[in-house]
Amino acid sequence: MKNQKATMGIVVLFALVAVVMTAVSVKMSPLDKGDAAFAVEEPYLRSSLPTSTSAAAFLVLRNMTGEDDRLIAVRSTLSGQVSLHRHTEDANGVMRMSEIEGGVALPDGDSHAFVRGGDHLMFTGLDAPLEQGQMVPVTLVFEAAGEIQIMVPVDLTR
Repeated sequence: MKNQKATMGIVVLFALVAVVMTAVSVKMSPLDKGDAAFAVEEPYLRSSLPTSTSAAAFLVLRNMTGEDDRLIAVRSTLSGQVSLHRHTEDANGVMRMSEIEGGVALPDGDSHAFVRGGDHLMFTGLDAPLEQGQMVPVTLVFEAAGEIQIMVPVDLTR
């Protein structure tokens, strides 16, 4: 009987330790602070031709988390690769597209526009044509806030 109580006490102690360790190890995201969040405004995704194997997404991303952050990656099951891209004009007036190295800084209270002819999310390796109105799950990966999933509609008319 005494051994049974001791064993039960040890089991309860380990269970409490496990609960406390789990609670302490959960990383609180800045998005958990009440209304603090990233706002995604006017998102849309489009390809230039129905047979294109690439597409671009455009949106305005507003940081209202209470801390500075950086968008460092983007993922989607829609295509083989999604990357942060920008258009720049070279000395000869030729527009060139390149990957944004190091991500996009998003100071608290500020926004960043991903627009046609400027910064955008580049989807490459599309398996099928985009359909008007289709909703595409996109994961935004932030340095501090971690991963946030959004839905981006396909709008081939913009």
